Amino acid sequence: KFIVTDPLHTQRKILSLPCLHKLSGSRTVPQCTPISGCGNHRALRDTPRIQWYSGTTVGLTSLRSSTMAKSKFEYVKRFEKDETLLPNTWVVMRLDGRGFHKFSKAHNFAKPNDARALSLMNAAAVAVMDEFHDIVLGYGESDEFSFVFRKEMTLWNRRSAKILTALVSFFTANYVMLWPQYMQSPSGKPELLQYPPQFDGRLVVYPSRKNIRDYLSWRQADCHINNLFNTCFWKLVLDGGKTPIEAEGILSKTLSNEKNEILFSQFGVNYNNEPAMFRRGSILLRRTVLVDKVVGGNGVSADNDCDSSASPVSDDPSRQKVAAEDSASPNPRRPSPGTVIKVKRKRVAVVHDDLISDTFWSENEDIFPREG
Repeated sequence: KFIVTDPLHTQRKILSLPCLHKLSGSRTVPQCTPISGCGNHRALRDTPRIQWYSGTTVGLTSLRSSTMAKSKFEYVKRFEKDETLLPNTWVVMRLDGRGFHKFSKAHNFAKPNDARALSLMNAAAVAVMDEFHDIVLGYGESDEFSFVFRKEMTLWNRRSAKILTALVSFFTANYVMLWPQYMQSPSGKPELLQYPPQFDGRLVVYPSRKNIRDYLSWRQADCHINNLFNTCFWKLVLDGGKTPIEAEGILSKTLSNEKNEILFSQFGVNYNNEPAMFRRGSILLRRTVLVDKVVGGNGVSADNDCDSSASPVSDDPSRQKVAAEDSASPNPRRPSPGTVIKVKRKRVAVVHDDLISDTFWSENEDIFPREG
């Protein structure tokens, strides 16, 4: 027996080999394709395809060959469930450090902020964006990072489990690999990683530009609130001689302006002068930058970067694109081998802008276009 289907899968029949030719009187069934040495009952098992009266071709698949690859245990696949993210929505993957209070204490993170640890988080996030090009923006603060995928993303057919596990594992792997580079002691020696870090993650979809803007504003507001509290708390503990319980009691009923007053009046600290990375968190965006490239022996830039958006920079439009063909023939316009030229490249940049302000969103409408 064979399964016979048309290209649009609108008709599907299981036909016995000996009598297939007898069904040719109907327009809804196929007729046999002529083959050499044919009789009334042709060897359709060896026929590559059959033809519909309408002229379209259909696939012919042997039931025997399809069942041979199966086993009686394959039924367990029916227990698997694929959850697909809603189409045409912004997808946000947010990961958080698991047990990072204990982790930061075991590794002697500076209080209230450790610039080394935050830079390490940023570096791991940059590696994620370099790997997954559907991510248009990343935002990180403390031990968490959010990644925003473009609305048209089709990565793994938007299967949530695939996306979530791939990003969390890739971020964690880069965090461990980059640890010696960023977590160094004052003497310049890498701090020993005492035990592996853990990150969990979640996926959320947002249908509108306003939703995604409010989400990112929420995370940056959270960064400001937490960092202002922590800055006051550790000043009171480390420099003010207060116990953690006493410091928490002092700050428990204070507003933002009162915390600012405590920092300035008691410790001479103007919170607005604290590093922007501490106060606002880190924003990761793709930016066009100029990089140096050395022209190779054929007069073409020796470039291993696969970024398709790259293009040489020149005041002369005729030099904007170097022809690849006929590279052996002399060309006075082509830079000589060994020449260093400037080319445009898309690179992930780390900035510390105000995400809540209108300015950021008006300057980045190419990433988050306005909705009609």
